Amino acid sequence: MVYTQQDRYAAAAQEDRSARRSRISIPATLRPSGSKSFQTAVRDLSLAGFSATAMSAIPPRTMCWLTFPESEPRQAKVVWWENGLVGCAFEQLLEQPELEAMLARWNGDGRLR
Repeated sequence: MVYTQQDRYAAAAQEDRSARRSRISIPATLRPSGSKSFQTAVRDLSLAGFSATAMSAIPPRTMCWLTFPESEPRQAKVVWWENGLVGCAFEQLLEQPELEAMLARWNGDGRLR
């Protein structure tokens, strides 16, 4: 059986929701479509998406770009915004080794290890 990108995304999203998450703080830049970029802190990171600080409301389905230090921007779509946090789904899943490397690289307090 051949799995499409959409199949992989759906499976990862379901697995990710049931997986235990570690609290993390990674400094990044977030730029919603049609807006200026702003500094944020990624609070949760998974194969399928992330949550980050966003003081101003960002409507669901807004396209945005998340840029980690020393990294290329990653396109994502806003799923929810509530009380200063935004939840987004990546357009392209992270690879497992990439996710593990990012989580290993950052302490929970936003400092490099």
